Amino acid sequence: MKSLLVILLSAIFVDNFVLSKFMGICPFLGVSKKLDSAAGMGAAVTFVMVCATLCTYPIYMFVLVPMGLEYLKTIAFILIIALFVQLVEMVLKKKVPSLYSALGVFLPLITTNCAVLGVTILNIDSGYTIIQSVFNALGAGLGFTLALLIFSGVRSRVNAANVPEMFKGVPATLIAASIVSVSFMGFSGMFG
Repeated sequence: MKSLLVILLSAIFVDNFVLSKFMGICPFLGVSKKLDSAAGMGAAVTFVMVCATLCTYPIYMFVLVPMGLEYLKTIAFILIIALFVQLVEMVLKKKVPSLYSALGVFLPLITTNCAVLGVTILNIDSGYTIIQSVFNALGAGLGFTLALLIFSGVRSRVNAANVPEMFKGVPATLIAASIVSVSFMGFSGMFG
């Protein structure tokens, strides 16, 4: 049984959903232009990952499995994720309207973010307990946030750099993203 610290650190650095598994790329590229919106999106995704894990795990184990409905886990998990995204959206709209506006269309897209769904399914497929699942979800959310924050800084440097005309915009952004991704390969083999 993996220790909780190994699960947490592995999810942040080694098995980073954005930089190692390439899930959640849409908000990664769309929201990482500004540091504050990157931090807000990271916090929202982390919250949704942890809360969705806390709900999907018992629903899968105590409702779907006993009834022989395991094949419905994807649909059930998406509905639960959508519930938490709506909650985050309502809270941000009321309490932090500037962040709500900055995140724009990417906030409701957390519902279809494959990283969030991926965490909930990976927890079940890996045979984690509820506590291990929560630590994995927390680590995945923190890793997502770390990737957003690092890339936000990298993007600001790339945008300020004197880049050849043919590389400006999307090509420079994708090249920078690949370099950041390769840098996280240095963590492979460190944990677990």
